[in-house]
Amino acid sequence: MSHFQLTEEHELMRSIAREFARTEVAPVTKVLDQAHEFPFALVKRCAELNFLGIPIPEEYGGAGADCLSECLIIEEIAKENGSLALIIDAHTSLGCLPLFLAGTEAQKKKYLVPAAKGEKLMSFGLTEPGAGSDAAASKTVAVADGDEWVINGSKAWITNIGFAEIYIVTAKTDPDKGARGISAFIVEKGTPGFEIGKPEKKMGLHSSATGELFFRNCRIPKENMLGGMNKGFPLFMKGLDEGRIAISAMAVGMAQGALDRAVSYAKERIQFGKPIAEHQAVAFYIADMATEIELARTMLYRVAAMRDSGVPFTQEAAMLKLFSSEMCVRVCDKAVQIHGGNGYSQEYEVERFLRDSKLLTIGEGTSEICKVVISRTVLS
Repeated sequence: MSHFQLTEEHELMRSIAREFARTEVAPVTKVLDQAHEFPFALVKRCAELNFLGIPIPEEYGGAGADCLSECLIIEEIAKENGSLALIIDAHTSLGCLPLFLAGTEAQKKKYLVPAAKGEKLMSFGLTEPGAGSDAAASKTVAVADGDEWVINGSKAWITNIGFAEIYIVTAKTDPDKGARGISAFIVEKGTPGFEIGKPEKKMGLHSSATGELFFRNCRIPKENMLGGMNKGFPLFMKGLDEGRIAISAMAVGMAQGALDRAVSYAKERIQFGKPIAEHQAVAFYIADMATEIELARTMLYRVAAMRDSGVPFTQEAAMLKLFSSEMCVRVCDKAVQIHGGNGYSQEYEVERFLRDSKLLTIGEGTSEICKVVISRTVLS
């Protein structure tokens, strides 16, 4: 546990999330993962527990809690199921928060309230087949036509596709201005001209639906622009800052889940006449894993506190995301190594943790992009 003193409210929220993760999430995670099945029932329970609108004010259907509370909940769920944690992250940090930060009152009442209540799932569409880290290279365009916007283009690697009913997507409204010519729009599932592609067959996070979105003369009302003309770039950059905290909570939780399983196995597995936990090589692995997790957790809570205090946190969020995601991969790799041949088998959960962990170094800003953000600030 980090040195940060959690309030009674924080402790209660974490306790509720931990009980939910252990009693309802853990028993079905393996089956869902192997079947590549979206966790409908678990998402519904998250809505009932108000986990889908954690940082959104109560007046807009949320829990009215802080960023640290969101981190605690995602961390506990990620110990058992990375896919469910990612679904919550994408819905809340990349969907609900931009809508809360930039939406008009009418947009908030129509879209944010049902999303924060968990009645409708949200998704965020930025990445494109030819524009990943280079968001300014986006080709999707939106052209004004009377009282409507007409969107043409496509998005790739979008989380919650198909199951989300509200999508925030970016499009060029002034292509000659590059990143400064990008706007954000709210598009509802079922809108004519808006098509959802098949989910990708991924290395990990099998219960999370990820894939392409297609826009072919997709017409939406003029009032569905979010945040104003050409204001999309700063809005999604702010959303990525928020998302980097949430995905770091995923990393801490997944790493802790892998460590817990490695410790349990090391105490039970007998080799050379004694538990492998008593062999120094394994004990030192566990010491390294626990130390890295605690460092990441401490920084996670600190950056969440910065965000809650209104202090700028862009650099720190990038540092946190870089370290925690890479840490999670290292810890999960060591967990598999401690399990030996058993770790390579689907009968043991650590192989899933390792598969799932790799996404964390890619999504919401690759490790390399995080280094760009950090170095620019340090060298300025």
